[in-house]
Amino acid sequence: MDKNNTLKIAFPPIVHQDCTVLLLGTMPGERSLQLGQYYGHAGNHFWKLIYGLFGLQPSLEYTERTSFLLGHGIALWDVLESCTCVGSLDSQIRNATVNDFARFYQAYPNLKHIFFDSKKAEEFYRKKVGFSADRSYHLLPSPSRANAGKTFEQKLEAWKELLLYI
Repeated sequence: MDKNNTLKIAFPPIVHQDCTVLLLGTMPGERSLQLGQYYGHAGNHFWKLIYGLFGLQPSLEYTERTSFLLGHGIALWDVLESCTCVGSLDSQIRNATVNDFARFYQAYPNLKHIFFDSKKAEEFYRKKVGFSADRSYHLLPSPSRANAGKTFEQKLEAWKELLLYI
């Protein structure tokens, strides 16, 4: 494949049976894929937002970060299983395949509150999976540094909605 048609494969979910909230991104960016970590780019505010909800600074250790999420009943995944994409911007995604949410929700029935961390993630989900009446759906401002239209403080204020469901 040439650089204009790079196939990207998403990570498996971070989840356990007690999780009630699911945070969904679109697809890991280049740096995250290189590191094998969700939200691995240092400029992304995701981990700072998650810890900031509790007035804390994020751990530097990825395993501690993921344990922190799970310890608060928050699962993490991406809407897309795979796609072709140049770079990390959602606007460059092509040939998208969504994850198997029917099977996922069957395996994790407590996931009732779904949060999207980008408009594109919500759009892919709505079009290819669909909303169901037995779950609530919420759109958060993107934690990406590309979302320069909101300050970190504005993002954090919006992300506090998560606290209502955990």
